[in-house]
Amino acid sequence: MADGGFGGQGITAEPVAAIPDGLVAGSPAYRRVSAILFVAGLSTFASLYCVQPLMPDFTRVFGITPAESSLALSLSTGVLAVAMLVAGMISDRFGRKPIMAVSLLASGTLGILGALAPDWGWLLGLRALEGLALSGLPAVAMAYVSEEVEPRSAGLAMGLYIGGTAVGGMSGRAVTALVADLVNWRAALAVVGAIGILGAVAVWLWLPASKRFVRSSMSVRDMAAAWRRHLGDGGLRALFAMGFVAMGSFVTVFNYVGFRLVAPPFDLRPALVGAVFLVYLLGAVSSPVFGGLAGRLGHGKVLAAATALMAAGLALMSPDSLWAVTPGIALFTVAFFGMHSTTSAWIGQRATTNRGQASAIYLFCYYMGSTIAGTLGGVFWHGYGWPGVAGFVGVIVTAGLALSLALARRG
Repeated sequence: MADGGFGGQGITAEPVAAIPDGLVAGSPAYRRVSAILFVAGLSTFASLYCVQPLMPDFTRVFGITPAESSLALSLSTGVLAVAMLVAGMISDRFGRKPIMAVSLLASGTLGILGALAPDWGWLLGLRALEGLALSGLPAVAMAYVSEEVEPRSAGLAMGLYIGGTAVGGMSGRAVTALVADLVNWRAALAVVGAIGILGAVAVWLWLPASKRFVRSSMSVRDMAAAWRRHLGDGGLRALFAMGFVAMGSFVTVFNYVGFRLVAPPFDLRPALVGAVFLVYLLGAVSSPVFGGLAGRLGHGKVLAAATALMAAGLALMSPDSLWAVTPGIALFTVAFFGMHSTTSAWIGQRATTNRGQASAIYLFCYYMGSTIAGTLGGVFWHGYGWPGVAGFVGVIVTAGLALSLALARRG
Protein backbone atom coordinates (compact mmCIF):
# COMPACT_ATOMS: atom_id res chain seq x y z
CA MET A 1 0.00 0.00 0.00
CA ALA A 2 1.16 3.58 -0.63
CA ASP A 3 2.14 5.53 2.44
CA GLY A 4 -1.06 7.58 2.64
CA GLY A 5 0.39 10.32 0.49
CA PHE A 6 3.13 11.56 2.81
CA GLY A 7 6.13 9.64 1.56
CA GLY A 8 8.26 9.92 -1.52
CA GLN A 9 7.46 8.30 -4.82
CA GLY A 10 8.05 4.61 -5.00
CA ILE A 11 8.21 4.17 -1.22
CA THR A 12 6.27 1.19 0.07
CA ALA A 13 4.46 1.37 3.39
CA GLU A 14 3.24 -1.26 5.80
CA PRO A 15 0.43 -3.66 4.87
CA VAL A 16 -3.10 -2.35 5.42
CA ALA A 17 -3.67 -4.57 8.46
CA ALA A 18 -0.61 -3.10 10.22
CA ILE A 19 -1.88 0.47 10.11
CA PRO A 20 -4.18 1.42 13.02
CA ASP A 21 -7.60 2.91 12.37
CA GLY A 22 -7.86 6.68 12.37
CA LEU A 23 -9.19 8.51 15.42
CA VAL A 24 -12.96 8.97 15.53
CA ALA A 25 -14.75 12.03 16.93
CA GLY A 26 -15.86 11.44 20.51
CA SER A 27 -13.13 8.96 21.46
CA PRO A 28 -10.79 9.84 24.36
CA ALA A 29 -7.74 9.85 22.08
CA TYR A 30 -9.51 12.15 19.61
CA ARG A 31 -10.39 14.59 22.39
CA ARG A 32 -6.82 14.59 23.67
CA VAL A 33 -5.36 15.23 20.21
CA SER A 34 -7.87 18.00 19.55
CA ALA A 35 -7.09 19.66 22.90
CA ILE A 36 -3.31 19.67 22.41
CA LEU A 37 -3.54 20.84 18.80
CA PHE A 38 -5.80 23.63 20.06
CA VAL A 39 -3.00 24.63 22.47
CA ALA A 40 -0.38 24.37 19.70
CA GLY A 41 -2.43 26.58 17.40
CA LEU A 42 -2.95 29.08 20.21
CA SER A 43 0.77 29.30 20.99
CA THR A 44 1.78 29.61 17.34
CA PHE A 45 -0.61 32.38 16.41
CA ALA A 46 -0.10 34.30 19.64
CA SER A 47 3.60 34.49 18.74
CA LEU A 48 2.98 35.35 15.10
CA TYR A 49 0.38 38.10 15.48
CA CYS A 50 1.31 39.67 18.81
CA VAL A 51 3.01 42.58 17.00
CA GLN A 52 -0.16 43.79 15.24
CA PRO A 53 -1.51 45.99 18.08
CA LEU A 54 2.05 47.20 18.77
CA MET A 55 2.47 48.79 15.32
CA PRO A 56 1.43 52.28 16.50
CA ASP A 57 4.03 51.91 19.30
CA PHE A 58 6.69 50.95 16.76
CA THR A 59 5.96 54.03 14.63
CA ARG A 60 6.38 56.25 17.69
CA VAL A 61 9.41 54.57 19.30
CA PHE A 62 11.43 53.88 16.16
CA GLY A 63 10.30 56.84 14.05
CA ILE A 64 8.95 54.73 11.17
CA THR A 65 5.83 54.87 8.97
CA PRO A 66 2.75 52.62 9.43
CA ALA A 67 3.70 50.68 6.28
CA GLU A 68 7.21 50.09 7.67
CA SER A 69 5.77 48.99 11.02
CA SER A 70 3.80 46.27 9.20
CA LEU A 71 7.13 44.62 8.33
CA ALA A 72 7.24 43.26 11.89
CA LEU A 73 4.45 40.94 10.79
CA SER A 74 5.02 40.74 7.03
CA LEU A 75 8.63 39.56 7.39
CA SER A 76 7.57 36.80 9.76
CA THR A 77 4.76 35.60 7.50
CA GLY A 78 6.91 35.87 4.37
CA VAL A 79 9.71 33.74 5.82
CA LEU A 80 7.11 31.39 7.28
CA ALA A 81 5.46 30.95 3.88
CA VAL A 82 8.70 29.97 2.13
CA ALA A 83 10.01 27.80 4.97
CA MET A 84 6.80 25.78 5.15
CA LEU A 85 7.45 24.49 1.64
CA VAL A 86 10.23 22.35 3.11
CA ALA A 87 8.89 21.94 6.66
CA GLY A 88 6.53 19.20 5.50
CA MET A 89 9.41 17.37 3.81
CA ILE A 90 11.51 17.55 6.99
CA SER A 91 8.63 16.21 9.09
CA ASP A 92 8.19 13.36 6.57
CA ARG A 93 11.65 12.25 7.67
CA PHE A 94 11.75 13.09 11.39
CA GLY A 95 8.10 12.81 12.40
CA ARG A 96 5.30 15.25 13.15
CA LYS A 97 5.45 15.67 16.94
CA PRO A 98 9.20 16.46 17.31
CA ILE A 99 9.04 19.14 14.62
CA MET A 100 6.01 20.79 16.22
CA ALA A 101 7.58 20.83 19.70
CA VAL A 102 10.92 22.23 18.51
CA SER A 103 9.10 24.85 16.44
CA LEU A 104 7.22 26.21 19.45
CA LEU A 105 10.28 26.15 21.70
CA ALA A 106 12.42 28.07 19.21
CA SER A 107 9.71 30.63 18.43
CA GLY A 108 9.06 31.29 22.12
CA THR A 109 12.76 31.84 22.77
CA LEU A 110 13.05 34.21 19.80
CA GLY A 111 10.02 36.12 21.06
CA ILE A 112 11.74 36.76 24.38
CA LEU A 113 14.91 37.85 22.56
CA GLY A 114 12.77 40.23 20.49
CA ALA A 115 11.81 41.98 23.72
CA LEU A 116 15.51 42.80 24.16
CA ALA A 117 16.09 44.08 20.61
CA PRO A 118 18.19 47.30 20.73
CA ASP A 119 16.79 48.81 17.52
CA TRP A 120 14.30 48.32 14.66
CA GLY A 121 16.75 46.35 12.50
CA TRP A 122 17.40 43.83 15.26
CA LEU A 123 13.69 43.43 15.94
CA LEU A 124 12.98 42.77 12.25
CA GLY A 125 15.79 40.22 12.09
CA LEU A 126 14.44 38.35 15.10
CA ARG A 127 10.89 38.47 13.71
CA ALA A 128 12.16 36.94 10.46
CA LEU A 129 13.83 34.13 12.42
CA GLU A 130 10.62 33.67 14.37
CA GLY A 131 8.78 33.12 11.10
CA LEU A 132 11.36 30.45 10.22
CA ALA A 133 10.89 28.74 13.59
CA LEU A 134 7.09 28.81 13.38
CA SER A 135 7.12 27.13 9.96
CA GLY A 136 7.47 23.80 11.73
CA LEU A 137 3.92 23.81 13.04
CA PRO A 138 1.04 24.82 10.71
CA ALA A 139 1.65 22.49 7.74
CA VAL A 140 2.83 19.70 10.01
CA ALA A 141 -0.25 20.00 12.24
CA MET A 142 -2.52 19.77 9.18
CA ALA A 143 -0.62 16.69 8.01
CA TYR A 144 -0.90 15.15 11.50
CA VAL A 145 -4.69 15.58 11.45
CA SER A 146 -4.97 14.15 7.92
CA GLU A 147 -2.99 11.08 8.99
CA GLU A 148 -4.25 10.37 12.47
CA VAL A 149 -7.97 11.23 12.19
CA GLU A 150 -10.44 9.28 10.07
CA PRO A 151 -11.80 11.40 7.16
CA ARG A 152 -15.34 11.96 8.47
CA SER A 153 -13.96 13.34 11.74
CA ALA A 154 -11.12 15.34 10.15
CA GLY A 155 -13.21 18.44 9.38
CA LEU A 156 -14.17 18.90 13.02
CA ALA A 157 -10.61 18.21 14.22
CA MET A 158 -9.21 20.71 11.72
CA GLY A 159 -11.82 23.21 12.87
CA LEU A 160 -10.79 22.76 16.51
CA TYR A 161 -7.12 23.26 15.62
CA ILE A 162 -7.98 26.39 13.65
CA GLY A 163 -10.15 27.46 16.60
CA GLY A 164 -6.98 27.32 18.67
CA THR A 165 -5.29 29.60 16.14
CA ALA A 166 -8.24 31.97 16.55
CA VAL A 167 -7.82 32.10 20.32
CA GLY A 168 -4.07 32.43 19.83
CA GLY A 169 -4.48 35.34 17.46
CA MET A 170 -6.84 36.99 19.92
CA SER A 171 -4.63 36.26 22.94
CA GLY A 172 -1.46 37.50 21.27
CA ARG A 173 -3.09 40.74 20.21
CA ALA A 174 -5.11 41.36 23.39
CA VAL A 175 -2.32 40.42 25.80
CA THR A 176 0.30 42.55 24.06
CA ALA A 177 -2.08 45.52 23.83
CA LEU A 178 -2.87 45.28 27.55
CA VAL A 179 0.71 44.69 28.74
CA ALA A 180 2.04 47.43 26.44
CA ASP A 181 -0.52 49.83 27.87
CA LEU A 182 0.36 48.89 31.47
CA VAL A 183 4.15 48.44 31.06
CA ASN A 184 5.66 48.68 27.55
CA TRP A 185 5.94 46.81 24.25
CA ARG A 186 9.06 44.92 25.37
CA ALA A 187 7.28 43.35 28.32
CA ALA A 188 4.41 42.45 26.00
CA LEU A 189 6.69 40.51 23.61
CA ALA A 190 8.35 38.71 26.55
CA VAL A 191 4.99 37.51 27.89
CA VAL A 192 3.96 36.09 24.52
CA GLY A 193 7.36 34.40 24.14
CA ALA A 194 6.77 32.63 27.45
CA ILE A 195 3.38 31.41 26.16
CA GLY A 196 5.18 29.83 23.19
CA ILE A 197 7.58 27.94 25.44
CA LEU A 198 4.69 26.63 27.55
CA GLY A 199 3.00 25.46 24.34
CA ALA A 200 6.13 23.52 23.39
CA VAL A 201 6.10 21.75 26.76
CA ALA A 202 2.43 20.82 26.34
CA VAL A 203 2.98 19.35 22.86
CA TRP A 204 6.02 17.35 23.96
CA LEU A 205 4.41 15.92 27.09
CA TRP A 206 0.82 15.30 26.01
CA LEU A 207 0.41 15.10 22.22
CA PRO A 208 0.21 11.37 21.31
CA ALA A 209 2.97 10.14 19.04
CA SER A 210 1.90 9.41 15.45
CA LYS A 211 0.54 5.90 14.90
CA ARG A 212 -0.22 6.14 11.18
CA PHE A 213 2.87 8.10 10.16
CA VAL A 214 5.19 6.37 7.69
CA ARG A 215 8.72 7.75 7.69
CA SER A 216 10.09 8.66 4.30
CA SER A 217 13.01 10.48 2.74
CA MET A 218 11.46 12.60 0.03
CA SER A 219 14.13 14.09 -2.20
CA VAL A 220 13.96 17.57 -3.67
CA ARG A 221 13.14 15.94 -7.00
CA ASP A 222 10.25 14.01 -5.46
CA MET A 223 9.00 17.15 -3.74
CA ALA A 224 9.08 19.09 -7.02
CA ALA A 225 7.12 16.29 -8.69
CA ALA A 226 4.50 16.45 -5.90
CA TRP A 227 4.20 20.20 -6.36
CA ARG A 228 3.71 19.76 -10.12
CA ARG A 229 0.92 17.25 -9.51
CA HIS A 230 -0.86 19.50 -7.04
CA LEU A 231 -0.47 22.64 -9.14
CA GLY A 232 -1.70 20.72 -12.17
CA ASP A 233 -5.03 20.15 -10.42
CA GLY A 234 -7.33 23.09 -11.20
CA GLY A 235 -9.42 22.53 -8.09
CA LEU A 236 -6.38 22.60 -5.83
CA ARG A 237 -5.06 25.71 -7.56
CA ALA A 238 -8.34 27.46 -6.81
CA LEU A 239 -8.21 26.36 -3.17
CA PHE A 240 -4.62 27.59 -2.86
CA ALA A 241 -5.76 30.96 -4.24
CA MET A 242 -8.57 31.08 -1.66
CA GLY A 243 -5.91 30.88 1.03
CA PHE A 244 -4.28 34.03 -0.39
CA VAL A 245 -7.67 35.78 -0.51
CA ALA A 246 -8.69 34.85 3.02
CA MET A 247 -5.45 35.69 4.79
CA GLY A 248 -4.53 38.68 2.65
CA SER A 249 -7.89 40.32 3.36
CA PHE A 250 -7.90 39.44 7.04
CA VAL A 251 -4.40 40.63 7.90
CA THR A 252 -4.78 43.85 5.91
CA VAL A 253 -7.91 44.80 7.85
CA PHE A 254 -6.36 43.97 11.22
CA ASN A 255 -3.04 45.66 10.39
CA TYR A 256 -4.69 49.05 9.88
CA VAL A 257 -7.90 48.99 11.90
CA GLY A 258 -5.75 49.70 14.98
CA PHE A 259 -4.43 52.91 13.39
CA ARG A 260 -8.02 53.85 12.56
CA LEU A 261 -9.28 53.25 16.11
CA VAL A 262 -6.55 55.24 17.91
CA ALA A 263 -7.19 58.23 15.64
CA PRO A 264 -10.20 60.61 15.58
CA PRO A 265 -13.14 60.21 15.75
CA PHE A 266 -12.56 57.06 17.86
CA ASP A 267 -9.48 58.09 19.93
CA LEU A 268 -9.34 54.75 21.76
CA ARG A 269 -6.59 53.81 24.21
CA PRO A 270 -4.34 50.88 23.14
CA ALA A 271 -5.91 48.58 25.75
CA LEU A 272 -9.38 49.29 24.35
CA VAL A 273 -8.13 48.65 20.81
CA GLY A 274 -6.76 45.34 22.08
CA ALA A 275 -10.20 44.53 23.48
CA VAL A 276 -11.57 44.67 19.92
CA PHE A 277 -9.51 41.56 19.19
CA LEU A 278 -11.69 39.61 21.61
CA VAL A 279 -13.88 38.98 18.57
CA TYR A 280 -11.33 36.26 17.78
CA LEU A 281 -13.21 34.12 20.27
CA LEU A 282 -15.95 33.93 17.65
CA GLY A 283 -13.41 32.31 15.36
CA ALA A 284 -12.82 29.57 17.92
CA VAL A 285 -16.53 28.77 17.66
CA SER A 286 -17.05 29.35 13.94
CA SER A 287 -14.14 27.16 12.79
CA PRO A 288 -15.54 23.81 14.02
CA VAL A 289 -19.08 24.93 13.10
CA PHE A 290 -18.12 25.65 9.51
CA GLY A 291 -16.03 22.48 9.43
CA GLY A 292 -19.05 20.43 10.51
CA LEU A 293 -21.34 22.20 8.02
CA ALA A 294 -18.90 21.52 5.20
CA GLY A 295 -19.04 17.81 5.98
CA ARG A 296 -22.85 17.84 5.77
CA LEU A 297 -23.65 20.43 3.10
CA GLY A 298 -20.58 20.28 0.93
CA HIS A 299 -17.37 22.28 1.03
CA GLY A 300 -18.21 24.40 -2.01
CA LYS A 301 -21.48 25.81 -0.69
CA VAL A 302 -20.05 26.56 2.74
CA LEU A 303 -16.92 28.22 1.30
CA ALA A 304 -19.01 30.48 -0.95
CA ALA A 305 -21.27 31.43 1.96
CA ALA A 306 -18.27 32.26 4.19
CA THR A 307 -16.73 34.47 1.49
CA ALA A 308 -20.02 36.35 1.05
CA LEU A 309 -20.13 36.92 4.83
CA MET A 310 -16.62 38.37 4.69
CA ALA A 311 -17.76 40.89 2.08
CA ALA A 312 -20.73 41.82 4.27
CA GLY A 313 -18.50 42.30 7.32
CA LEU A 314 -16.16 44.58 5.36
CA ALA A 315 -19.09 46.72 4.20
CA LEU A 316 -20.40 46.98 7.77
CA MET A 317 -17.08 48.47 8.92
CA SER A 318 -17.44 51.52 6.64
CA PRO A 319 -19.19 54.04 8.97
CA ASP A 320 -17.13 55.90 11.58
CA SER A 321 -19.09 54.35 14.44
CA LEU A 322 -18.11 51.66 16.91
CA TRP A 323 -21.69 50.38 16.68
CA ALA A 324 -20.95 49.46 13.06
CA VAL A 325 -17.21 48.75 13.16
CA THR A 326 -17.35 46.27 16.05
CA PRO A 327 -20.03 43.94 14.60
CA GLY A 328 -18.38 44.37 11.19
CA ILE A 329 -15.07 43.10 12.58
CA ALA A 330 -16.92 40.26 14.32
CA LEU A 331 -18.67 39.12 11.13
CA PHE A 332 -15.45 39.52 9.11
CA THR A 333 -13.62 37.36 11.66
CA VAL A 334 -16.27 34.63 11.71
CA ALA A 335 -16.21 34.50 7.91
CA PHE A 336 -12.42 34.33 7.74
CA PHE A 337 -12.15 31.35 10.06
CA GLY A 338 -15.00 29.66 8.22
CA MET A 339 -13.13 30.10 4.93
CA HIS A 340 -9.86 28.84 6.39
CA SER A 341 -11.25 25.74 8.12
CA THR A 342 -13.38 24.76 5.11
CA THR A 343 -10.56 25.20 2.62
CA SER A 344 -8.02 23.36 4.83
CA ALA A 345 -10.26 20.31 5.22
CA TRP A 346 -11.14 20.29 1.50
CA ILE A 347 -7.48 20.27 0.50
CA GLY A 348 -6.84 17.31 2.81
CA GLN A 349 -9.55 15.35 0.99
CA ARG A 350 -8.81 16.44 -2.57
CA ALA A 351 -5.05 15.85 -2.38
CA THR A 352 -5.05 12.05 -2.27
CA THR A 353 -1.24 11.86 -2.38
CA ASN A 354 1.53 13.92 -0.75
CA ARG A 355 -0.90 15.74 1.51
CA GLY A 356 1.94 17.30 3.50
CA GLN A 357 3.13 19.06 0.37
CA ALA A 358 -0.42 20.12 -0.56
CA SER A 359 -0.81 21.66 2.90
CA ALA A 360 2.54 23.40 2.51
CA ILE A 361 1.59 24.94 -0.85
CA TYR A 362 -1.75 26.11 0.54
CA LEU A 363 -0.10 27.70 3.57
CA PHE A 364 2.57 29.28 1.35
CA CYS A 365 -0.20 31.04 -0.58
CA TYR A 366 -2.02 31.80 2.68
CA TYR A 367 0.93 33.53 4.31
CA MET A 368 2.04 35.23 1.13
CA GLY A 369 -1.40 36.81 1.17
CA SER A 370 -0.53 38.16 4.60
CA THR A 371 2.87 39.40 3.46
CA ILE A 372 1.90 40.97 0.12
CA ALA A 373 -1.57 42.32 0.85
CA GLY A 374 -0.71 43.29 4.43
CA THR A 375 2.20 45.43 3.23
CA LEU A 376 0.39 46.92 0.22
CA GLY A 377 -2.45 47.89 2.54
CA GLY A 378 -0.05 50.38 4.13
CA VAL A 379 0.29 52.19 0.82
CA PHE A 380 -3.48 52.57 0.60
CA TRP A 381 -3.67 53.65 4.25
CA HIS A 382 -0.99 56.30 3.70
CA GLY A 383 -2.64 57.63 0.55
CA TYR A 384 -6.35 57.27 1.23
CA GLY A 385 -6.89 56.30 4.86
CA TRP A 386 -9.46 53.66 5.79
CA PRO A 387 -11.53 54.04 2.58
CA GLY A 388 -8.41 53.13 0.60
CA VAL A 389 -7.75 50.06 2.75
CA ALA A 390 -11.39 48.97 2.52
CA GLY A 391 -11.44 49.43 -1.26
CA PHE A 392 -8.24 47.41 -1.66
CA VAL A 393 -9.58 44.59 0.49
CA GLY A 394 -12.91 44.77 -1.31
CA VAL A 395 -11.24 43.99 -4.63
CA ILE A 396 -9.53 40.93 -3.12
CA VAL A 397 -12.72 39.66 -1.47
CA THR A 398 -14.73 40.15 -4.68
CA ALA A 399 -12.21 38.05 -6.59
CA GLY A 400 -12.45 35.41 -3.85
CA LEU A 401 -16.24 35.38 -4.03
CA ALA A 402 -16.14 34.75 -7.79
CA LEU A 403 -13.60 31.96 -7.25
CA SER A 404 -15.58 30.35 -4.41
CA LEU A 405 -18.78 30.35 -6.51
CA ALA A 406 -16.88 28.63 -9.32
CA LEU A 407 -15.62 26.02 -6.84
CA ALA A 408 -19.16 25.51 -5.52
CA ARG A 409 -20.44 24.85 -9.04
CA ARG A 410 -17.64 22.34 -9.66
CA GLY A 411 -18.24 20.66 -6.31
